[in-house]
Amino acid sequence: MAPRKKSRTSLARSKTKSAKARRKTPGGKKAGTGKSRSQDSARKKAKRTPSKAARKPAAKSATPKPGKAASGTARTKQVSIARPKARAPMAPTRPRKANLRRAVLAQPRPAQKPRTAPIGAIYDTGLARNSANFQPLSPLSFLERSATVFPEHPAIIHGRITISYREFYDRARRLASALKTRGIKAGDTVAVMLPNIPAMLDCHYGIAMLGAVINTLNTRLDAQALAFILDHGEAKVLITDTEFAQVMGETLKLVKTRPFVIDVEDSEYPGLGKRLGSIEYDSFLASGDPEFAWSYPSDEWNAIALNYTSGTTGNPKGVVFHHRGAALMGYGNVVAANLPLHPVFLWTLPMFHCNGWCFPWTLSVVAGTHICLRWVRAKAIFEAIASHRVTHMCGAPIVMSTLIHARPEERMELPGRVEFITAAAPPPESVLAGMGDAGFNVTHVYGLTETYGPAVVNEWQPQWDGLERGARAAKKARQGVRYHTLDGLAVMDPLSMEPVPADGETLGEVMFRGNIVMKGYLKNPKATEEAFAGGWFHSGDLAVIYPDGYIQLKDRSKDIIISGGENISSIEIEDTLVKHPAVLYAAVVAKPDAKWGETPCAFVELKPGTTASAEELISWCRSHLAHYKCPRHVVFREIPKTSTGKMQKFKLRDAALALGE
Repeated sequence: MAPRKKSRTSLARSKTKSAKARRKTPGGKKAGTGKSRSQDSARKKAKRTPSKAARKPAAKSATPKPGKAASGTARTKQVSIARPKARAPMAPTRPRKANLRRAVLAQPRPAQKPRTAPIGAIYDTGLARNSANFQPLSPLSFLERSATVFPEHPAIIHGRITISYREFYDRARRLASALKTRGIKAGDTVAVMLPNIPAMLDCHYGIAMLGAVINTLNTRLDAQALAFILDHGEAKVLITDTEFAQVMGETLKLVKTRPFVIDVEDSEYPGLGKRLGSIEYDSFLASGDPEFAWSYPSDEWNAIALNYTSGTTGNPKGVVFHHRGAALMGYGNVVAANLPLHPVFLWTLPMFHCNGWCFPWTLSVVAGTHICLRWVRAKAIFEAIASHRVTHMCGAPIVMSTLIHARPEERMELPGRVEFITAAAPPPESVLAGMGDAGFNVTHVYGLTETYGPAVVNEWQPQWDGLERGARAAKKARQGVRYHTLDGLAVMDPLSMEPVPADGETLGEVMFRGNIVMKGYLKNPKATEEAFAGGWFHSGDLAVIYPDGYIQLKDRSKDIIISGGENISSIEIEDTLVKHPAVLYAAVVAKPDAKWGETPCAFVELKPGTTASAEELISWCRSHLAHYKCPRHVVFREIPKTSTGKMQKFKLRDAALALGE
């Protein structure tokens, strides 16, 4: 068989074009552009002085042509995915919102010259900003209000302990007071190594009441990674649960500067973990003043949280959140998750992950009740839902799989419909359908650490209720449209910074802009500049956009498989594999191939008590996919995952590489 011809528009260019290739070359040309410096200068000058035609809004994107190939066999259209060189910052004017109703993206405003007299001067005279008409946004106001309006309503339930909103507010103020006594001040970092327990919720408010910054640590990291984070974030205090005494003990031996350590001995932890510090959390809390006079941030741009991305090829990057973004996420989550007054929220999502998608702050907007859960286990989840009449919960697809495949003795009848908000990898259609049958209404959201967690939501349309089960699940598997509090969402060609056609086929990079995008990466201006190149945050995720404006992820740019010049989505293959009755989890990565460059290699984890052969699964894929997309190799093994349920594909790439060509 002759090799397939490589596509000139293939995403292969994104894999081979490194940052060095985009720098200027000695010959006075930019690598890959063929333009001289004088030509490039003229082009930049033309951009600074756009013509009248250039100022007009972009034309509507093309719609799919009639008679295109059926889904599952059509080859995805492609654009070059590579980040552009960072552009000079524009004048500090508010960018125009992106109009994505029909995937038409409004052109960015050109830089404006400073004006000597303001337009509409009468509205700028005698109408100055002051403390009466302007206050910085902060989620701290949410807890203060709920404690005032609903003081006796249960805020936190943890085992046999129930904490009211009045008590919750007191605990946060005690923590702020005690930390101040220890010398903690605005701008200091307080690291916390905690599961989903009341102390973690205290920290989300008490630390910020001082103007300090909370750094939630991933409880599954090793000592070396944790030591890097503590040093890089310059943690002054570490609040750690005794369950993690062993790894934190090793971590404290590696850090350059040892922080002040506070041990948490949780009533629901049966073990006897070793203490690492000189004081226990409850005693530390008791030393604080419940009437402590805390203050709002002087500027809503001040940092409130530090989160580290999972570093797969190097040290993780520190993502900085500000008070404004955290407050807006509080409102955005209420709308996206359809939270009523006094919802009951079960914590199956780790609070260390993007600050629990900002739900520790969100629940206080509507005086909701936090149901804490140390470990995610099927029986404990069903018991909590039944006994506390849980209305809402969040989690990765792995949590849904845990519920769907629970043993009969672990299950309990649900007291009512439970709203389940899920993110991470796109849920397989079979899982979404199974959740619906089990009594859960799944809302699919999407975001990154850099966007405070979810910033895109699959807004459900009433007319989709009439679709048959498979078609309905396919609609629900799409990531969706932007949050109300996100200013702009687009699928763009990162080289031209133009939106791709809204045809559901052409790949582009997902980009964000707005107030729920991070401040930047801590102590990493180069990475921050690259991430914000062109005035948008570059996610690194590849997606398509449909005519109705909904986006759907197809892959990470680093996960796309390029075989014989054709782009293959690993997600599409994974979704096909998990529809097989014997497959529990599937992860697909690229495997080097002498003839095709690389081919799909599938790692499969089977359901307990089932069997399947590699030949059977390959045949299954060939009956549902175009043959060039099907895996050539199938490996049966447990798939490594992060604490939030994301598959660790970098480990599988190493395993595929070890298989040889």
